[in-house]
Amino acid sequence: MTITTEAERRGMHRAGQVVAETLRTLKDAIRPGVTPAELDALAGQVFRRHGAQSAPRMTYGAPVNVFVSVNDDIVHGLPTQRPLAAGDVVSLDVTPFVDGFIADAAVTVAVPPASPVALRLIECTEAAFEAGMNAARAGQPVHAIGQAIEAEVQRRGFTVLRDLFGHGVGRAIHEDPEVPNYYRPRDRRKLHEGLVIAVEPMVSTGRSRRVRTLRDGWTLSTTDGGFAAHFEHTVMITRGRPVLLTA
Repeated sequence: MTITTEAERRGMHRAGQVVAETLRTLKDAIRPGVTPAELDALAGQVFRRHGAQSAPRMTYGAPVNVFVSVNDDIVHGLPTQRPLAAGDVVSLDVTPFVDGFIADAAVTVAVPPASPVALRLIECTEAAFEAGMNAARAGQPVHAIGQAIEAEVQRRGFTVLRDLFGHGVGRAIHEDPEVPNYYRPRDRRKLHEGLVIAVEPMVSTGRSRRVRTLRDGWTLSTTDGGFAAHFEHTVMITRGRPVLLTA
């Protein structure tokens, strides 16, 4: 969506704050022995407190409050009863619907004690997000975001998962424009003031850029077993640094 009124700005900010509180709650709960299903139930408690609903459940019938993806699962992981173990890499993807507005953010956490590779993967993904943010300015091409993300990931020795994109968001989960995490020079679209997008690099320790869908019909995983990390915020484009709505 494009924010044009103060009411829209307030609505997106409120949805973003529900995302932020949910992510804080889930991150604080991660430890060896907790299950993804328990994390999903915690997210449901936060949603209910704010009168929020799961946008993936409303839109696509997803059987979750939030997606929890572990190790080589990248996104859309269904919360399971398998307890998390030390060293697991856990991605939390939170997308609530709040009074007509949708915000979307994700973070990846390593269950301590974590391997050095896992920590470097998470650090790389967050740095790639920052690089994309620094390139996201009104008047710039959409592909400037992906160019910056991919350059940062390659510099650190990891792999961008090219089958997955950022996107517009606000009134629906997935709106125009698509926001690739790699350089697409033929893409002539421009960013404009007020545009709300989800910037979300997804990065792997493996070499394959592709993904596969698991038998549950939801979970997207790496094709070579590489661990994956996902970092995302909903942002509003300005002529300067974008405004983080889910921080």
